[in-house]
Amino acid sequence: MAHYLITGAAGFIASRVAEMLLEEGHQVTGIDNMNDAYDVRMKEYRLEQLRKHPAFHFKQFDISDRAAVEQFIQDTFEQPGFQPVDAVFNLAARAGVRASVENPWVYVETNMTGTLNLLEMCQRYGIKKFILASTSSIYGENAPLPTPETADSDRPLQVYAASKKGAEALCHAYHFLYGIDVTIFRYFTVYGPASRPDMSMFRFTQWISEGRPVRINGDGEQSRGFTYLDDIARGTIAGLKPLGYEIINLGGHESIKINELICMLEEIIGKQAQVERLPRHPADMLANLADVGKAKRLLNWEPQVSLREGVEKLVAWYNAERAWASQILTT
Repeated sequence: MAHYLITGAAGFIASRVAEMLLEEGHQVTGIDNMNDAYDVRMKEYRLEQLRKHPAFHFKQFDISDRAAVEQFIQDTFEQPGFQPVDAVFNLAARAGVRASVENPWVYVETNMTGTLNLLEMCQRYGIKKFILASTSSIYGENAPLPTPETADSDRPLQVYAASKKGAEALCHAYHFLYGIDVTIFRYFTVYGPASRPDMSMFRFTQWISEGRPVRINGDGEQSRGFTYLDDIARGTIAGLKPLGYEIINLGGHESIKINELICMLEEIIGKQAQVERLPRHPADMLANLADVGKAKRLLNWEPQVSLREGVEKLVAWYNAERAWASQILTT
């Protein structure tokens, strides 16, 4: 079986990718710095699930710290009996458009310098496959809907998107110079069990369930093409296919306005939301929806989980874990 290295292993998407690969019988080395960008209890929960698998090995350090990366290489790659890494999934990231306005430096360090450190490791140790998590936020303002990969991505609206654009460019340089096979995925608004608590789907679920005010920025008419976690993880793993250098959208097939999402959650949870309107945040996009034709053509991938089914799965998970999930801090 193969050996995969996954960064951001305690993160929302990465932990599910790791879990799927472990279930297939592969070995996974996970890396995460366990930072407090959001409530670390959520990361600890995901990591605890992964540690139940004997073929999962965890290392805690920051991929943007070059010295830490070098130490990891010495402690693992250069030891006798080490199983070579077949591919790197760089799913570690500082994510979120709003927080990148407040602390842009950490986004550049993690998303660009961290990516550079990993690419350099790949070229030094002959790792031929590199998968990068990017973002739909890269398309900026007035993108066509649904958005194809050919849409303009040269005018990002926040440092988060700009740092991901820089990471993509670094990947192309290492593909060109060293022949590393690179697949870049631009994810569109992912949700599901144990999701990031700074994202709307988890916050709305928690706030409605606990009778807390549901804070909505703007008039709620902004729309999102939400994508269920398992669909994203399946697509990411499909990206192991040799492709040369490709940028591919992964996104949901259903778009919904935030006001309509609140109504759906009210119905599924069985409680009425106490909506509180706030000014629209300038970093927020008004709409997103993926054109996933390229993913279908190259990877035979398309989303399978309907929005209603996915939201029901999220609510069921929340209810099962409510004793502690209700205490998770949201922003």
